[in-house]
Amino acid sequence: MPNELTAQQVVALRDHFIARQHELLALTCALVETESPSGDKDGSSDVVSLIASAAGTISAINSIERVTSEDFGEHVRIRAFAGESEAKPIVILGHTDTVHPRGAIKERPWRADGNRIYGPGVFDMKANLALALEALRACEATEACPQSPVTILLTCDEESGSPSGRSLVEEEAKNARAVLVLEPPASNGRVKTSRKGTGIFAVAVHGRAAHAGLDPEKGVSAVLELARQTIRLTNLNDPAAGTTVTVTVVSGGTHSNVVPAEARAEVDVRFSSAAEGRRIEDAILNLKPFDERAQVVFSGGINRPPLERTEKVVALYERARKIAGLLGFELGEASVGGASDGNFVGVLGVAVLDGLGIEGDGAHASHEHIVVDNIALRGALLAGLIATL
Repeated sequence: MPNELTAQQVVALRDHFIARQHELLALTCALVETESPSGDKDGSSDVVSLIASAAGTISAINSIERVTSEDFGEHVRIRAFAGESEAKPIVILGHTDTVHPRGAIKERPWRADGNRIYGPGVFDMKANLALALEALRACEATEACPQSPVTILLTCDEESGSPSGRSLVEEEAKNARAVLVLEPPASNGRVKTSRKGTGIFAVAVHGRAAHAGLDPEKGVSAVLELARQTIRLTNLNDPAAGTTVTVTVVSGGTHSNVVPAEARAEVDVRFSSAAEGRRIEDAILNLKPFDERAQVVFSGGINRPPLERTEKVVALYERARKIAGLLGFELGEASVGGASDGNFVGVLGVAVLDGLGIEGDGAHASHEHIVVDNIALRGALLAGLIATL
């Protein structure tokens, strides 16, 4: 049976984060200033070194494993509170990579402005990496130790679709008691109890070139065919079902006086249920050309399954909501269109709660920031969940 914490214990967890806020922010600053855009292997390894060094100061941690990703750098897996318990582990899930390119920290350096701290990647999600480690320290320091072992898994390629991290996430999650995802929360600090699945597709059109002035009728316009396909793809949108199909990046043609023989486009797909994802995938991959003289090739597929609001997800949310109540705030929930590694967990039938990170705004944007006063509350919430699961 899960543990229950008293109001006094939860407050003690909060007070721990208040007392340790300076140290937590110092680590966060070091992580933000160590740039690690997805695919930057050196930056990835440097960030993991910072995390491993900080983790080494927490006695509850049993092992720190660096897992090499050939194209992205290093994932890191930290195991704590192992003991002799045979209980299924609690998995804390996050990522070390960001979308911000090298040099972003020079253009937008770490800075504090009142109750906000700005910096590329601070909200999504480097402050939450420091939060995860501090949550372990808080459980240990306040004697709110979990009954289950805890694994922190931080992947290095989440922002690129988790091509190598996915297998690690699934490996850890399939036997987990619960998975806590440290992605940023939705507005007003709401956790994410459902996320849309994602599909990434591409369409290549092969037509026939001809002189646009002398004999255009001899050509087959790849751009015209792509335009027609764009309308057809747009018509697959179904707002009532939560389905969006968006043609995003488009290119084609060679010269202004040539009927274009080639055209290409990328297509973003979002969907709320696995069945709807399969339907849309099948529809896209079986589209035929309007002009039989053109060749239309669709490729790609479903990248992440949806995170659906199951009974297990709701039960985990209600537990978090109860802890939040002891901390004096109402924890709301949200359904969002963006995907995370939490999507891989939901489809396994494991209890998962996403969006447990520190409040802020501006993920992937120039105004990215966290709210300083929220650190202790989110830290105590995370530590409380670890201690009671």
